[in-house]
Amino acid sequence: MRTKRFCTLVALFLVTTMASIGQAAVATFEDLELSANSYWSGDDSGSELGTSSGFTSGDNYFANYQYVEWNLWEGFAYSNMTDTTTAGYTNQFSAITGGGVNGSANYAVAYTFTMMGQPAQTYNGMTTGDYAQTVAGFYVTNTTYAYLSMLKGDSFAKAFGGANGMDEDWFKLTVYALDADYSRTGDAVDFYLADYRFADSSEDYIIDHWTWVDLTGLGEVYGLEFQLTSSDTGQWGMNTPAYFAMDNLETVAAPVPVPAAAWLLGSGLIGLVGLRQRTGRKA
Repeated sequence: MRTKRFCTLVALFLVTTMASIGQAAVATFEDLELSANSYWSGDDSGSELGTSSGFTSGDNYFANYQYVEWNLWEGFAYSNMTDTTTAGYTNQFSAITGGGVNGSANYAVAYTFTMMGQPAQTYNGMTTGDYAQTVAGFYVTNTTYAYLSMLKGDSFAKAFGGANGMDEDWFKLTVYALDADYSRTGDAVDFYLADYRFADSSEDYIIDHWTWVDLTGLGEVYGLEFQLTSSDTGQWGMNTPAYFAMDNLETVAAPVPVPAAAWLLGSGLIGLVGLRQRTGRKA
């Protein structure tokens, strides 16, 4: 009797588990080719007015827009740059961590200042065709450019400060859910890449390590849109460099229907147990 009960539970576990688990995919960016200490920031063969030239990693598409005439880009790039000390615009493709999550080489860099109105967006289902997915989350950190600008200031932006009589500065990433038309649904998650509002003046309050951002609360989405805001703004908008680095974006597609073979496996195990029990009684 114990054997029958055990095998029945195992068979039911196999069937129900296979029915409930969705397909998970992680955009690690390691599937994108780069030479050592380099980056990709768009296809420079586009028109003078700009061209879409994004890329796919895992099951996600990362939008990129290139403006050849002005030598500008926005949206997403990918990189394996390791420079954590050079300040300024010339080092816009380095993460302050000097590499990806857990020592990996590649990661993404986002620039969210939309000169031409093209937001930094990602879209699900590029390899699986499952466009509506739950996004588990991703790892985020500051770029070297943004980090050193907030820490020390530069010709455009101020050095951040906090409590004890100093300005209570902050740098916030907002992640919006996108619907089937790739428009914002109204749901969003905030994450502070720097936050001096409740802190002493210390560089510890500017993110300098990979940190997980949980997006499961957004539910099923077709994609994501990213926006940066800062306490340091001026006549032309935000003064803080509008960059962040991303790695290991994880999405989970809807549960996959259980194949007939799986159901047969479960029922077959149960049947074998029953046959064994009947045979035992005859003996």
